[in-house]
Amino acid sequence: MPSDTPPIVLTFGLSDPTGGSGLQADLMTLASMGCHGVSVLTGYTVRDSASCDEVTGLDPEVVATQARMLLEDMPIAAFKVGAATRAEVVSAIAEVVADYDDIPLILAPDFTLDDEHVLAADELREAIADLLAPQTTLLVADHATLLALAQPDGDAEAPSLDAAISHLLSQGCEYILSTETGTHRLVNTLFSDDGQLRQDMWDRGAHRIMGLTDTLGAAIAALLANGQEPAEAVREAQEYLYQAMRSAFRPGMGAYLPDRFFWARSSDEETPLGSAKDAPPGEARH
Repeated sequence: MPSDTPPIVLTFGLSDPTGGSGLQADLMTLASMGCHGVSVLTGYTVRDSASCDEVTGLDPEVVATQARMLLEDMPIAAFKVGAATRAEVVSAIAEVVADYDDIPLILAPDFTLDDEHVLAADELREAIADLLAPQTTLLVADHATLLALAQPDGDAEAPSLDAAISHLLSQGCEYILSTETGTHRLVNTLFSDDGQLRQDMWDRGAHRIMGLTDTLGAAIAALLANGQEPAEAVREAQEYLYQAMRSAFRPGMGAYLPDRFFWARSSDEETPLGSAKDAPPGEARH
């Protein structure tokens, strides 16, 4: 790859016409962090900033063909996998990325847009747990998603969060960034086979903001594509997300969106990153 070509990140996900989440959010985040994003559509949504009316998945073969054409044409430095609506699409993605096991893979699944049929939702979770999670460099997920991936069929008694994390790591996932939204704080904890590596927390703010997981996952993918180690990428990606949240704006009548290009519109009067007044996420000792 020529030295003047930015690192290229391939992201799989749904189209979100608001730009709040999905592929559009990924591409903005990747560009903001110095990467060239290329995308593979898994489906599309009919939505605005307040609600989602419809989700339509694409044929698995179409998804795989999109990815293979890109991979045969360009040197991909990282993968990011977001939402997929069907188990068959997850299987197609897993088969593609398995041929490129030296490329870091960030997995940020979204189960909030599950198929309305419970069986299909279970199959989707099982496919991610069995086929994608074992290939994952870093999984970004909230507590409910981690529990669903560790016990996707829901038949047995739900595991504890610690047991779920241990299970996913034992299956091959290298790192897990567990995200938690409390009443007042966001708490993100990074785990590996060595145990808890770091924990960061910061104030959540008063507004509902779309696309936080996609933005965080894409930012980590961008940093890994630029050669950072996972733990350092997690730290820096959270600082980026913090600033994007701090500059969030409300384009419509629903949720706020992170300003992924906050740095392009910042003024001299703004509080600098790391100041005491408005500190970025701080690492908590364990």
